[in-house]
Amino acid sequence: MERHGENPPKNVVAIIPARYASTRLPGKMLLEIVGKPLIVHTADRAREAGSVSRVIVATDDERILKAAEDAGHEALLTRADHLSGSDRVAEVAEALPEFSVIVNVQGDEPVISPETIDQAVRALIDEPSAEMATTFEKIGNIEELLDPNIVKIAVGENGNAVYFSRSPIPFPRETAMRHGGDLVNAVQHEPELLRSFHKHTGLYVYRREFLLRFTKMRTTRLERSEMLEQLRALENGARIKAVESISRSIGVDTEADLKLVRALLEAEQKAHEIVA
Repeated sequence: MERHGENPPKNVVAIIPARYASTRLPGKMLLEIVGKPLIVHTADRAREAGSVSRVIVATDDERILKAAEDAGHEALLTRADHLSGSDRVAEVAEALPEFSVIVNVQGDEPVISPETIDQAVRALIDEPSAEMATTFEKIGNIEELLDPNIVKIAVGENGNAVYFSRSPIPFPRETAMRHGGDLVNAVQHEPELLRSFHKHTGLYVYRREFLLRFTKMRTTRLERSEMLEQLRALENGARIKAVESISRSIGVDTEADLKLVRALLEAEQKAHEIVA
C-alpha cells in the first residue's frame, strides 16, 4: 500500500466509525464498489496517509467487522447505543495511549484524500493551543450554499473555526445590499461572491484527552438549535484549526452519491491498470 509523506508521528490513530443502520441508504458500509465494500475503500485511504500509524474500524455490526478484517484492517465491535460517530470513536480512543492524536474519518467517505488527512493532522500537531482540527472545501454553487444539509464554516484570520451553521455564513451585507438585500440575487449578479463561502467536511482530528472530555460534555443551546455537535466544542472554548481540503471528498448518503463514487473509483482503477 502506498503511503504519503515521511514517517508517521507517534500514536496518530485513525478511527473510522461505521454503523450498519442508515436512513437513506441502509447497509451502505457494505455496498460493493469496484469489488470491495465501501468501508474497506475508506479504511484503505486512511491507511495511505503518511501521518497515520494505525487504522481501526469501529462498528456496531458483525458484518462490517468481518468485512474490514477480511480486507486486512483492524476492527473493533463497539456499543450499539452511541448517539454519534464521535461517541463511537471515543469508546475506542479510551483504550489508546495517553496523548495520542485521534483522526475521526467518516466511514462513508471512500474517496477521502490521504493528503487531506495528513494536512489536518499536521495542523493540530503544529498548533499546541488547538484541541481539534477539521477541514473545509469551497462552496460550488448557489444550491450548495442554500442547502441546510451542507454545513457552512466561518474561519477567522488566525485559521481557527469561528462558527458552523446550516445557513450561509458569513453574510456579505454590503454586497447583498447592492442587490436589495437578497443573497441569491447578489450571487447571481456577482458569482465571485461564492468564493467567500466554505462548506465543512466531516474529517476531525482530536487530541485524545480533549475527545474524551468533549464526549462527556452536556449538549449546548447552539448545538441543539443547529444540530451540529462541533458547536458544543466551540461553546466550551475549544480552539479548532480549520484547513482547506486538498481535494473534494464525497459522503455517500444517497444512490446518486453512490453512483458518482462508483464512477470515480472505476476511473481510478482503470488509470492504475493502464500505468501497470
